[in-house]
Amino acid sequence: MANKPQLSIYWAASCGGCEIAILNLHERLLDLDAAFDLVFCPCLLDTKKKDIEALPDRSIALTLVNGALRTGENREMARLLRRKSQLLIGFGACAHQGGIPALANLDPAGPLPAIYLEGPTTPNPARTLPLPETTVPEGTLQLPPFLGRVAPLAEEVAVDYFIPGCPPEPEQVWKALDPVIQGKPLPPLGSALGAGRSAVCAECGRRKREKKISRFHRTWEIVPDPEQCLLDQGLVCMGPATRDGCGALCPQVSMPCTGCYGPPEGVADQGAAMVAALGSILDIGPITGLSPEEIAARIDEVLGSLPDAAGTFYKYSLAGSLLKGRLP
Repeated sequence: MANKPQLSIYWAASCGGCEIAILNLHERLLDLDAAFDLVFCPCLLDTKKKDIEALPDRSIALTLVNGALRTGENREMARLLRRKSQLLIGFGACAHQGGIPALANLDPAGPLPAIYLEGPTTPNPARTLPLPETTVPEGTLQLPPFLGRVAPLAEEVAVDYFIPGCPPEPEQVWKALDPVIQGKPLPPLGSALGAGRSAVCAECGRRKREKKISRFHRTWEIVPDPEQCLLDQGLVCMGPATRDGCGALCPQVSMPCTGCYGPPEGVADQGAAMVAALGSILDIGPITGLSPEEIAARIDEVLGSLPDAAGTFYKYSLAGSLLKGRLP
């Protein structure tokens, strides 16, 4: 046991689905246990921060960090685990590009007013908000302060590899971990492990035709043809702007891709790539004789059927995009 390489898993701003993804390795968990000694995992072990601080630098062979950086504690632990780890992997969409937590960057007021003041099920007549420090008779209570914005892991520390997905698929996780366990050569630093380099459309078997979209539909508004491209049917499928490797699992069951693998290789901004793709297929009808204002009105009418552009195009990638969704 003492001679096994050490493994740590840290949970930052995320939902816990990445831990479930590891659990979904099923019997391969035995191989993972045979290869590593798990020394840190807040949802499983009672290891304290001081225990990790006491370890020699680079003594942890592999650290998986899931979740975005939301609090000062997240940032502090990312720095500590980077220092103590030989190999640090950003695990899942939130560590990779900020994920869903980063949509909070769109609100200049931050999430606290919505949670504590505006929630219909949160009685708060004194309109009290959490503070980093509160003095009580017993002493001073402290909470980790919120950072100015939610950030992806690589914005704070050097990340060796990423495993994208929300959460990563078990087969994908194993494709990433098995070479580490076996000591096989790994791709260049910064690569995405267990995923492809093209777009989800490349592995989607649905029939595709020349696209002309005059209206977008929500998933509950239509029953899509089970064989035709979902985007052709007016469902916003992020497949053209999302990295492949998942097997196009969502489109297979008539659910549009929502983009959790992040942008394909070489694409700097997932949302911009999707906007560019849609811009070439909007059908606003004949425009001969129309004024620029009338053309713009028709475009707005089509786009008006898309209820949440930011949440659609940047659901998982806002913090890692060119926009970043910065707060003032």
